[in-house]
Amino acid sequence: MTTERLYYTDSYLTSFRATVAEAADGGRKVYLDRTAFYPTSGGQPFDTGRLGSSRVTDVVDEGERIAHLVDNPLGPGPVEGSVDWDRRFDHMQQHTGQHLLSAVLTDQYGYRTVSVHFGTDVSTLDLETGSVTPEEIRSAEAAANRIVAENRLVSIAFEDAALATGLRKASERAGTIRVVTIADLDRSACGGTHVRATGEIGAILIRRVERVKKQIRLEFVCGARAIGRARADFELLSSMAGAASAAIEDLPALLEKLRQDLKTADLGRREVEAQLNLHLARDLYHQTSPDATGVRRIVQQTEVGSLESLRGLAQAVTGLPKAIFLGTVASPPTLLVATSEDSGIDAGALLKPVLAELGGRGGGSARAAQGTVPSQDALEQSLARLDRVIGGRG
Repeated sequence: MTTERLYYTDSYLTSFRATVAEAADGGRKVYLDRTAFYPTSGGQPFDTGRLGSSRVTDVVDEGERIAHLVDNPLGPGPVEGSVDWDRRFDHMQQHTGQHLLSAVLTDQYGYRTVSVHFGTDVSTLDLETGSVTPEEIRSAEAAANRIVAENRLVSIAFEDAALATGLRKASERAGTIRVVTIADLDRSACGGTHVRATGEIGAILIRRVERVKKQIRLEFVCGARAIGRARADFELLSSMAGAASAAIEDLPALLEKLRQDLKTADLGRREVEAQLNLHLARDLYHQTSPDATGVRRIVQQTEVGSLESLRGLAQAVTGLPKAIFLGTVASPPTLLVATSEDSGIDAGALLKPVLAELGGRGGGSARAAQGTVPSQDALEQSLARLDRVIGGRG
């Protein structure tokens, strides 16, 4: 059985009559002789709606035929179908907007679209280039919106793949293909649903640019989504401005001032921490007796704390003559070893065999090394073994 795809010729068709030709899975998967429901395909999500009294929860393209998954069982026979128009039109705006944006990016900069994805909230297209500039994005977005305002005709035609010319991307299919054309701009082989003219796309807004592997991914929204996103952005900025008792246009300068203030405060905090670590290191150093080689071994264990704070103390300790610092953090079980240059001990060489023996991972340099072990018990064992090795040097 082959399903007649009504959406191929009329994307605006939302109500139709059909016959359930076959039912499977207890009537929860049905095959119609004809359908207006678009199945997930080409990056575009499926339509939802109703078949009789049943809700359509998924639409699956199985090649020659289309499966409709419903929440209540249906049996063979005639059925009335209705497509959720809001969802359908949203997909039409995003898909035609993507064609337009891809065509502009190709024409202006030669950036070819290699893949697309239409999501619930945003859509993306991946460009065959390693970088784009902010100026290029702004220019492409402006050009796309000018074409939207021109309300160019968007038409559908069925052509022989071998004879179809001027396609933005050559079709890999043979025989008859469906071609979507934006007047004086783009011809693309596509089976998706589209608007009749570019004016129906509404605003096109590029939201984000990121590098993905060796390509550039653009996140965009069109039409009602663009309006909704712009409204949400405005409300967010208004809330931030209100909290700061500032105008929206003053936020960039205000945030830059806050950034500089935080940077200054952080530098001050680091200086204070360094002084505190130095005082603590000296106290610990003088409270510790040197071993037979004149080296003082300082051990610090913490149940709750940061490795960063231990590093600061370790740096202060090993700035003193003939000192070794052993520090642990309980979670995750982490060990830090640091040695002063005149201690005669290589921290990395000291720690590495202990980690290997207890199933840990890590490493470092002659002056500082760190690693993690699988458990608290392994942490205690590793500290004890390091202590024995250091203590037995004489």
